[in-house]
Amino acid sequence: DLGCILAAGGSVVGVGSDIGGSIRMPAFFNGIFGHKPTPGVVSNQGQFPNAVGTRTEFLVTGPMCRFAADLLPMLKVMAGPSTVQLKLDEKVDLKALNFYSIEDDGGSWLCTAVDPELKQAQKMVVTHVEKELEVKVQEVKMEKLKYSFQIWTAMMSESADNQTFCELMSHNESNPVNPYKEFVKWVFGKSDHTLPAIGLGMTEKVTQLTTEQNKNFITMCANLRTEFEHMLGEKGVLFYPSHPKPAPKHNAPLLTPFNFAYTGIFNVLGFPVTQVPLGLGSEGVPLGLQVVALPYNDHMTLAVAMELERAFGGWVNPGRVEEPGD
Repeated sequence: DLGCILAAGGSVVGVGSDIGGSIRMPAFFNGIFGHKPTPGVVSNQGQFPNAVGTRTEFLVTGPMCRFAADLLPMLKVMAGPSTVQLKLDEKVDLKALNFYSIEDDGGSWLCTAVDPELKQAQKMVVTHVEKELEVKVQEVKMEKLKYSFQIWTAMMSESADNQTFCELMSHNESNPVNPYKEFVKWVFGKSDHTLPAIGLGMTEKVTQLTTEQNKNFITMCANLRTEFEHMLGEKGVLFYPSHPKPAPKHNAPLLTPFNFAYTGIFNVLGFPVTQVPLGLGSEGVPLGLQVVALPYNDHMTLAVAMELERAFGGWVNPGRVEEPGD
């Protein structure tokens, strides 16, 4: 896992792709920084499978690293001529920004409740901004976030031009994988596919049967985007959990397959997001949060990430030896 390699100091920087959180979740679990750029700025060319149809608006490629200062030069290199769109050379006055905080998705029955330590870490960030930057952080709620997974799924299946996940699993569009058969095979250890992949295929099949409901969630996504645009404006940033729980034990995510909705919702909204580590919790695993802004305001989320690294320490060296008295 790239996140593990980076956190352990095995590489200076890394490149990830993200259509539902595949930059931000490993970065969060391993206590490093990861940035999901504004869509369409960094090329996705060369990936397999690459996104097609409307999914090209949701898939992004971005940097991962231990230190916040490395995100900016990496993103400049990756964006190439498109760098100018992100205003990366523009100095950010943090005291001139408007800060907002949402502590959870409002109680989706599909997702785990946000861990108290993560809520506390986010409150510490809010306190820091209000005390050190002297800027009031507005605590807000958005009811539609409760449907993040349903919105993400509906948006992923919106276009008829999209290649289905079951087709990608089979590498043969004329003979897509049957996820229900694969699940039975998986139970007996005979499937070539992982359980998360099979589960996603099964979810895809269900959404194909609920086209009218999908349309409602697609409309909800547009309305949610409008709500965020009105709230954030060109000077707003949002704090939001990177995941409901700190890094889980191996295979535990199989029991909570929908928790990725905390990151996935921002893919379908098209917003830039920086995952910021906030030290370690009581179990010795990383804490963190997402810093979100409107499209092409990547420079703002990166600037906030650098401030939070300065205040809370950022990445924690996993090889540090405790000295007497520490």
